[in-house]
This record gives sequence, structure tokens and C-alpha cells, in this order.
Amino acid sequence: MAISTAAVRSARHSGSGWLTVASVIAFVVVLPIGGLLLEAAKGSADLWGHLLSTTLPVALVDTIILLAGVGLVTAALGTTTAWLVTAYEFPGRRMLEWALLLPLAVPTYIIAYTYLDILHPIGSVQGAIRWLLGYDSPRQFRLPDTRSMIGCILLLGFVLYPYVYIPTRAMFLTQCGNLIDAARTLGISRRAVFWRVALPLARPAVAVGISLALMETLNDIGAAEFLGVRTLTVSVYTTWITRSDLPGAAQLALALLLIVVALVALERWARRKQHYATDARRSRGLTVQRVSRPKGMLLFLAGLMPVLLGFGAPAFYLTAEAWKRYQFAGLSSRIIDEAFNTIILAALATIATIVFGLVVAYATRVRPGAKSAMLLRVSSMGYAAPGTVIAIGVLIVLDGFDGFINRTATAWFGFSTGLIFIGSGIAVVYALTVRFLAISAGGIEAGLLRIPGSLDHAASSLGRSQTATFLHVHLPLSKAAISAAALLVFVDCVKELPATLLLRPLNIETFATHLYGEAARGTYEEASIAALAIVAISILPVILLSRVGRARSSIPR
Repeated sequence: MAISTAAVRSARHSGSGWLTVASVIAFVVVLPIGGLLLEAAKGSADLWGHLLSTTLPVALVDTIILLAGVGLVTAALGTTTAWLVTAYEFPGRRMLEWALLLPLAVPTYIIAYTYLDILHPIGSVQGAIRWLLGYDSPRQFRLPDTRSMIGCILLLGFVLYPYVYIPTRAMFLTQCGNLIDAARTLGISRRAVFWRVALPLARPAVAVGISLALMETLNDIGAAEFLGVRTLTVSVYTTWITRSDLPGAAQLALALLLIVVALVALERWARRKQHYATDARRSRGLTVQRVSRPKGMLLFLAGLMPVLLGFGAPAFYLTAEAWKRYQFAGLSSRIIDEAFNTIILAALATIATIVFGLVVAYATRVRPGAKSAMLLRVSSMGYAAPGTVIAIGVLIVLDGFDGFINRTATAWFGFSTGLIFIGSGIAVVYALTVRFLAISAGGIEAGLLRIPGSLDHAASSLGRSQTATFLHVHLPLSKAAISAAALLVFVDCVKELPATLLLRPLNIETFATHLYGEAARGTYEEASIAALAIVAISILPVILLSRVGRARSSIPR
């Protein structure tokens, strides 16, 4: 009995320690937002009035139009493709189930970069169209300019629709087949079943997917700028970099943050009754309808179209341009240096994110309750904030620390330390950690939930502390979840443009920043190898998601 009491006391003590460290991590995540508020308060009333009368109205209108357009396109593509591969049996359906995920491997700024060159007025595509129509000059015939709001909406929609496709297809797979079969016995067509039964039941999943796509749209800076759409994110960047107005950029960032909060609130409201969307008993799922071969070919081509536009065309273009560039100049040392910088920054951020995620997720296990749940939510809030907002907050905070250390060293030791945090890349790692901690904490928490609580009780009865139990029980059993989270975080760090672009040290380039610089100068062929490398790395989580999708599609229907 004495041993058991001591074990319980030890467990409580170590559990409190985990909760304390989790509190520190949550504070570190919130700190950039606090710095943003302080910097915005430095702006004068005249500055805020100037932004309200000039920059903010145009940026706000363009942002709202872009969000509405991308939301409609992703909802239409995501729901129709999800229903297509779930409700019908046709040749190539199994391939489409995972191929529809491939556009996730193309970052938004790369889709804009590639199509600006593919659809250039003197490019091969428009040249071939003019040749077929008998025209000789772009003055006689040219396609609508890709640099437009419509072009931006369509291109972003074709790479972001998988955010809607994934949860909606999962919802279709788990819907009760009895409801749909009952509708069929009443004489309702398959198409009407989709509109009147399946889609209303899947609305929460559609809302979740749309909200994720819209948050990715808000985070984008490259595609919108390349395509001439002045969103709030682009305005924050230009206000900070071009006008050197950090308080004004902070004020615009707060306006952007308010839109993100509104999107999160809308998503939570849309899924407030999500428990009505599935049948807990799930006797069986949706019955797949076999179609004739000609109709099946049409369905296959319809499902293949977004894959070709969102992944196939950009991947083919990048491969061809990269090969031409390699034949002409070989593999430059610049690309090798950028690969090294990209891998080092992404690896350091991944390590920090996984360690912090482990602490926060394990604290919710050893000390369940309102406090640990709140700490988990606070630690995950960085994922909802655009990278530009996080970058400004991190810059403000670390600039204050750099200034304090430099003044202290100068006063006490007589030498200047310079920019220790901002000038060394620590700022980039900090921003990426805050941005993607939600992926790490969420994935690891899901892995820990699969471990039965009886193992904790057994370890405690043997006199093991919570930390020892974590090292010898939970950590080995959570390797799969930790590895999956690390993979997703690493790839997102490689793709992240706004935070890396704004916080990288001088003369340090990554694949993403190199691509942005070349595209801004219009020298697309120079960045083709870097863009292809990003797409190749980004395919890794798509492979992971496709395996999960195959496991779900094996549910009896």
C-alpha cells in the first residue's frame, strides 16, 4: 500500500511538470500575437485612417471575392469528385480515389508560377490554338489573361479542392445506406439522392473542407501576387517590405486575423450537428452503382480533369523545364545550397514542432481536464493564422529580445551581439514551429488515444513516474503517429513561403524563396528545378493519405 501511495504521488508530481511545460509552450505560441497587438497600437490614428481610406477597402474586397470564389470552386469539385468515386463503379475508379489527392502536392504559388508560363500569350499552348484557328499573331487571338481574379480563383480551386474531397468522401463512405436505399425505393433518381439525401448529410464535412481551403487561400502570398490580386496578405507584405511600415502591416495583419477567426467560427457553427451525419450502428454503407462502359469512360474523364489541371499539367511542365535547364547548365551549386538550407530549416523546425507537440499532447493524457484541453487549443491556434501574420509577430518579439541582449552586452561587456535570433535563422524555425504545432499535437494526441489506459495504471502500480511511463511505454507505441506527424510537418515547412520569405537571414535562399524571386522577375525557367523538388517532396504526404483512403474504402458497402 505504501508503494502504491508513493507511486500515485510521483505520478501526480510528474503530471504537474508536464502541464507546466505545456503552459510555457502555449505562452510561446501566443507571444507573437501579443507582439502583433503591441506593434499595431504604436500606429497613430492618422495611419489607421489612411489604411482605412486607401489600402484596406481594396484589399478587403479582393480578399472576400477570392474567398467566395475559391470556396465555390473547391466545394463543387470536392463534393462531385467524392460522390463520383463513392457512388459509381467504372473503369479507373480505384486509380481516381488516390489520384484526386495529387493536387495537394502542388503549392498554390507553384500552380500560379507554372500556368503563367504555360498560358503565356506567346507560349506553346496559345500558339497551338492560334495555329489550329489560322491566326498568326497574339493580336488576332489570345486567351483571357491569367493575371486576373477569375484566373486566381480557378487555379487555387484546382489545387485546394482535395481539402473538401477528403472529408466529404469519408462522410459518404460512412453514411447509412438504409437512408439512401429508402430514397431509391421511393423512385428518386441517383442524381436526386445526391442533392436531397447524401449532400445534406455531408454538409458538416463540406464546411470543414471549405474552411481549410479558405485558410490556405488566406495564407497564400505568391499566387495572389503573381496573378495580380491584392489580398490582405499581399497588402501586409507590401506595407511591411515596400513601405517599411511595420505598425501599418501589423494593423492589416490584425484585420486578416479577424477574418481567420470568423472562418473558424463559421466552420464550428457548420459542424455543430455533425453527429447527425452518420449512423452510429452503420449496418452498411452506400451501395455502389455499376454503370455502362461508355458512361463509365465519361465519368472517368470527368474525374481525371481536375487531376490533370491541378497536378498533371504543372508536373509535366516542371519536369520538361527542369530537364532543359539541366541539359543547358547542369545542376548549379546554388540549387545545392538551397536544398541544404531548405532541409536544415525544415528539419530543425520539425524537431522543435514534434518535441513541443509531444509535451502538449502527453500533458492532456496525464492531466486530463479543462486546463490541459485549453492549452492544447491555444498551442494549436498558430495553424489557423496565416504565415504572414505569424512572421510579423515573431519579428516583433525576437527583435525585442535581440535589442535587449545587444544593449546588455554593449553596456556590460563593451561589444555588440548583433541580431542573434533574426540573423541566424532561429526566427524562421520559431515561426514554422508556431505555424505547424497543431499538426504535431493533433496527430500525436490521436496516437496516444489508441493506447489503453490500463498500461498507465500498470506502470504506476510498478512505481514508474509519468515521465518513465512516457519513455518506456507511450513513446514506443506512438512511433507511427509521431512519424506521420513529422512527415506532414516537414513537408509543410518545405512548402511554406510567407514565413520563410519574410524572416530568412540575408543571403539565405530556400527552394520556396528562390522560386518566388525568379517568378517575380519573370525568369520561370531558372526556378523549374526548385519547383520540381518542392512538388516531389510534397508527394510524400499524398502517398500517406492515399493509404489511409484505401483503408477507408475497404469498409464493406
